[in-house]
Amino acid sequence: MTTLQSYLEQLPLVAILRGITPQEALPIAEILYEQGFRIIEIPLNSPQPFDSIAAIAKRFYADTLVGAGTVLTTADVARVRNAGGQLIVMPHTDADIIREAKHLGMICTPGIATPSEGFAALAAGADGLKLFPAEMLGAPVLRALRAVFPSDTICVPVGGIHAGNMADFWNAGASGFGAGSSLYKPGMSPLQVRDNAMAFVSQVRALSRAA
Repeated sequence: MTTLQSYLEQLPLVAILRGITPQEALPIAEILYEQGFRIIEIPLNSPQPFDSIAAIAKRFYADTLVGAGTVLTTADVARVRNAGGQLIVMPHTDADIIREAKHLGMICTPGIATPSEGFAALAAGADGLKLFPAEMLGAPVLRALRAVFPSDTICVPVGGIHAGNMADFWNAGASGFGAGSSLYKPGMSPLQVRDNAMAFVSQVRALSRAA
């Protein structure tokens, strides 16, 4: 299994395609892949999410980390893997889901908002931590968490991330970003998604160069 860090090193962005349909999945994934995205998350509260995961995983399995977000039960972990997914993302910290994902050889990034949640997630085997909801918590919280978590902890802010607030989180120690509705939401045209993707990629590469 390739590590989460290795995918983030290619491009530190996670495409969160909440609400996408199986019919849209491949065309949108093609656009994101062309722009450099190598991590794609299909939240399980999307229409027929396992079909979308299967389609994208089959097409991009060789070098793209594809999986599910909003994973709320251990049973869904196996369903994601059976669809070809390799990534489990949650909005919360659930040690049973983390352990199940790791038992099945998958990458897992649970949602955390406090030091207690973060350390519990790491103790259960999490590969990285999703700071959620980032817009509400803010960059100062990430900076404070960075001061106490192990230095190699992967921290990815998610929730309300857009090109205008990425610099604050990056300077506070973000390892990457989850791009949600500012990247894709139902009803967006492929051209809109491409433009949004280009804006995210341009900003994160500028931040990387300045680091």
